[in-house]
Amino acid sequence: MPELPEVEVVRRGLAEHVVGHTITGVEVRHPRSVRRHVPGGADLAARLTGRPITAAQRRGKFLWLVLDDASEAIVVHLGMSGQMLVQPVDAPLEKHAHILATLDSGTQLRFVDQRTFGGWALAPMVEADGSIVPEPVAHIARDPLDPLFDVESVVSVMRRKHSEIKRVLLDQTVVSGVGNIYADEALWRAKIHGGRLADGQSRPRLRALLNDVHAVMGEALAVGGTSFDSLYVNVNGQSGYFERSLAVYGREERPCRRCGAPIRREKFMNRSSYSCPRCQPRPRPRAEVRTA
Repeated sequence: MPELPEVEVVRRGLAEHVVGHTITGVEVRHPRSVRRHVPGGADLAARLTGRPITAAQRRGKFLWLVLDDASEAIVVHLGMSGQMLVQPVDAPLEKHAHILATLDSGTQLRFVDQRTFGGWALAPMVEADGSIVPEPVAHIARDPLDPLFDVESVVSVMRRKHSEIKRVLLDQTVVSGVGNIYADEALWRAKIHGGRLADGQSRPRLRALLNDVHAVMGEALAVGGTSFDSLYVNVNGQSGYFERSLAVYGREERPCRRCGAPIRREKFMNRSSYSCPRCQPRPRPRAEVRTA
């Protein structure tokens, strides 16, 4: 699933190629891609036609296109394989092009989604945490690249969580935008095993971890994000190159870039976690509490 850097790359592409243009027609080609828009595809097409796109915005991994008077937005769920491609109207259709929005620029904004976990929905804009965001995004915390991200407040929240630190990093209501890849990369930089408890970490250590999250995401953004296959691309169909710089994620048994120990892979929340056994020692098992 695309994480913050990948979604920000897409947002920037949409800001350049789509914002300022008007939607002249919409074709919904797959009902699953509009399942979050409860009234259905015909309603979505009718309500989008004739409306200008005024902004492309993001919070964490959540992306939306603001419409005309800023009272509504198209909330875009990329899911596991969603792509937002800008193509000439007469360009051949991609096999999994499920929504086509024709623009007055003579181009089409195409939502392409091989696995059909993503989709579009029209949602009202509401106030949340001092900003105006779509209603489905109102519960999402600010992300580390947000200018208003408050490190000290987030550290305080993390210190109250009696849960594994990686699980807390992945909690989008605590800090948004972090997924499996960048959680592992930041934890490696901070020399913290993801299984350690958040409330067992000092404030300086949590502060340093969040700084590492910010740094690794910024570096990934600078090279277009991380692309392991053709499912993540920007609006022009180009892949990102941060895979070449990954320190631990996906590098099982390869040497740690810091100490040379072989990277290990462990199961975590129905996915895989990668860490260095030497730089990030596992926490000691907690003794069982026995009752008489």
